[in-house]
Amino acid sequence: MNGEEGYREKKVLNALEAVSVIRPNEDIIVPIAVGEPQALVRALAEHEGLEGNRLYQMLSLHPVLKIDPKKVKIISMFLNNDERRAFNEKEIDLLPNHFSDLTALLMEITRDVVIMATVSPMDEDGYFSLGTNCDYIAPLLPLAKRVILEVNDHMPRTYGENRIHISNVERFFENHQPLPETPEIPLREADKIIGKTVADLIQDGDTLQIGFGAIPNAIMNFLTNHRNLTIYTEMIPDKVVDLFESGAITNANNPLKPGCMTATFAFGTKRLYDFINNNELVQMLPVDQTNDSRVIASIRQLVTINATIEVDLLGQCNSESIGGKYYSSTGGQSDFGIGARMAPDSKGIICLHSTVKNGTISKIVPRLAHGSVISTSKNDVDYIVTEYGIAKLRGKTVHERVEALIEIAHPKFRNELRQQAIEMKYL
Repeated sequence: MNGEEGYREKKVLNALEAVSVIRPNEDIIVPIAVGEPQALVRALAEHEGLEGNRLYQMLSLHPVLKIDPKKVKIISMFLNNDERRAFNEKEIDLLPNHFSDLTALLMEITRDVVIMATVSPMDEDGYFSLGTNCDYIAPLLPLAKRVILEVNDHMPRTYGENRIHISNVERFFENHQPLPETPEIPLREADKIIGKTVADLIQDGDTLQIGFGAIPNAIMNFLTNHRNLTIYTEMIPDKVVDLFESGAITNANNPLKPGCMTATFAFGTKRLYDFINNNELVQMLPVDQTNDSRVIASIRQLVTINATIEVDLLGQCNSESIGGKYYSSTGGQSDFGIGARMAPDSKGIICLHSTVKNGTISKIVPRLAHGSVISTSKNDVDYIVTEYGIAKLRGKTVHERVEALIEIAHPKFRNELRQQAIEMKYL
């Protein structure tokens, strides 16, 4: 079957017609974030032939699908926005995971897999591109029972291991809608201070893993005068474009694709999507490659930058729960934390503001709240950075860790933290 014949044969008029081929008890998997085909997902609620199906989503950028769980049980792999509410109200479930493990984990626990994804228009050779994505979806494609696509001409065509041939597609329909974009995040003074502090830890020639958010944005604002940086990351954020344009990035030290930036998904604005479109210097690779701690451990001068919700006096990082309730999930934080611990001349950096709730609650705490999730072990943590400075924990004793963390806590909480540390026999 050539591309044009397949296109005519497999194209349908709407999302409901596309998903109508899905049968009871088949598991449905969609890409992370921008790659999720929202029209196809919404159409599942109209499909009357579903029963015992499961829908696996990660970092969904849309409201939770309203559907009878007997028809489709929704399983999130990274809670976000409406999913947090839905999880706490028992509308959906959560699958704990390391991002790097998701391909293998989904292969193990799913059956009769249906892949649904948003893709770029087909090229002259009959290939669609997953565009902003590769993640766990690309390696699952050869094993899928069905592949159903939502073709969107706003989706960039990217290079890497994220192509799908028309011969492997059962049905698709066209839905040309602007892609989800990251909101503009105003920088607070604390963000700028943390950004400058972290940027000063980064040297010319370093390889960076960095993501999206106020603090990462602030850090990248201070990196435009650096040189010979490499981006080896899981998610490409908008600010990376600034670094390319400033000449800071050469990607010379990328172990997977020398001279190229590698990632497993992208999430930004149209500026980023235009930048990665048909750009051979950007390679989208499966998450079991980009987040493999064994590969990460081989990278010299690696700097990983992640955020957390709170840190206890031992250095344990809770990045997933607030007050003992789930807020998000592990993502790639542990993948890169473990890899950075083993990588030569590396720095693993965890950032957070010293307080929350208008300065009324310290984010450096004696103990994590009951039921909190430990995302980064005390044995993997390296640097902790707040607006009050740097605590270098790797190689520190318990007493030394406690002193270092108290020093970067907000001043008004330091005496209280010290007293509690004494009562806990840490000091």
